[in-house]
Amino acid sequence: MKKFFLIAATLLTGVAMQAQTVDDPVVMHVNGHPITRSEFEYSFNKNNSDGVLDKKDVNDYVQLFIDFKLKVEAAKDAGIDTLSAIRRELNGYKEQMVLPTLVDNDFIERTARETYDNTAKRFEGQDLLTASHILILMKQDATAAEQAAAKARIDSIYQVLQAEKDPEQLATRFAELARQCSDDKGSAARGGQLGQFGKGMMVPKFETAAYALKAGELSKPVESDYGWHIILLHDRHPFESYEYHHDNIIKFLEERGIREHSANVLIDSLAKKENVSRDVIIDREYTKVMAQDPETRFLAQEYYDGTLMYEISKTQIWDVASADEAGLQAYFKENEKTYAWDSPRFRGLVIHAKDKATLAKAKKLVKGVAEEDWAKTIVQTLNTDSVKVVRVERGLYKMKDNKAVDQYVFKTSKEYKPLKDYPFTDVVGKKLKNPETFKDVRGQVTTDYQQACEKRWVEGLRKKYSYEVDKAVLETVNRH
Repeated sequence: MKKFFLIAATLLTGVAMQAQTVDDPVVMHVNGHPITRSEFEYSFNKNNSDGVLDKKDVNDYVQLFIDFKLKVEAAKDAGIDTLSAIRRELNGYKEQMVLPTLVDNDFIERTARETYDNTAKRFEGQDLLTASHILILMKQDATAAEQAAAKARIDSIYQVLQAEKDPEQLATRFAELARQCSDDKGSAARGGQLGQFGKGMMVPKFETAAYALKAGELSKPVESDYGWHIILLHDRHPFESYEYHHDNIIKFLEERGIREHSANVLIDSLAKKENVSRDVIIDREYTKVMAQDPETRFLAQEYYDGTLMYEISKTQIWDVASADEAGLQAYFKENEKTYAWDSPRFRGLVIHAKDKATLAKAKKLVKGVAEEDWAKTIVQTLNTDSVKVVRVERGLYKMKDNKAVDQYVFKTSKEYKPLKDYPFTDVVGKKLKNPETFKDVRGQVTTDYQQACEKRWVEGLRKKYSYEVDKAVLETVNRH
């Protein structure tokens, strides 16, 4: 069983949307609560759209819809909607629906301007630079010999570059040497390119040397805390205007959640101004959103109902059924033929040991021990933290699942090759024509038993709660 509810909706507009609100009769009542035709149409058409494999006609779907609503009524009677975890989830959904409607564009623009102004201030009127570098690392505690070797290496690279007089050839040669020689592997992969930077973005000695260059000019070897650099300046120009950077700043801020942040700031300011909690503001705005668009309202109702339905089904039916060992075994016995196998299985252990004596000990250890404890008993008795003399595989195997089982149990293969470190192998267990207990087919039995328990539960809900369908209105449901 999985919980899945669609969060994003495609909003309908125009005449079709208006028509839903003009004439919207009640198609059914469930426990006294009216369900409008438009709400039912929304659910029916959504769950029978193109791509849905198990499509239902209206008459079949209405029964499923009633069962769904009955489970919601049971959840409300059980107080599921008052649980703190459920309230947090539902409140989170409300906030998710409300925040996009409260985005404060003025706040975003002010933040963008502040971002630009702070950046421009940090650059202190200095140009923006675009450069590449070659780095020869030198540790701060390098010996005299290591320092001399690093200096000799950077000098030899500089001599090669200095010989290039043509600017284009210099740039090409610089990129080649950066890839081959630079210890800054990140920029080396890009031919030494560092991209664009400004004042305060590089270590001081590097920055001073870079700002002393003209576009196209090569620096002499420059020593910094990291080692020796050669810098090639590609371009320099003044920091551009706010208008020039505007779109990139907005994109940068949006990637960091500025739209949601602006909405949260607005909510907090409204709450402070009105002296109420955030939840009061969110509830009010949520009501507005729901009133503006029927499909959004149906989506929200679906999420609310679905959350309650899932929680009560999980906690009171599915989890209970999956833990009911006696009930699972009884259900298995009642439906044993359903779980018959088309071929035998082997249930047990494949034991891999360092030597014959260990293998014999392992097989002897399982005598008188419950089958589910075989593997634990062998491993805990024979292995230690530092010495592993045995490995154990436990499972239910059919032919071709495991080569050792094929060879030692089914006698169908001699392709098994012992493990390198555990050359002695054997099996302990039982060959079965069909499952003995529900545990041999636990997954399938659990699913079937859960469904049976849920079916009985729904039958009880249909007796407990009232429901009625207006067949005349049902006939008018729009089947998209």
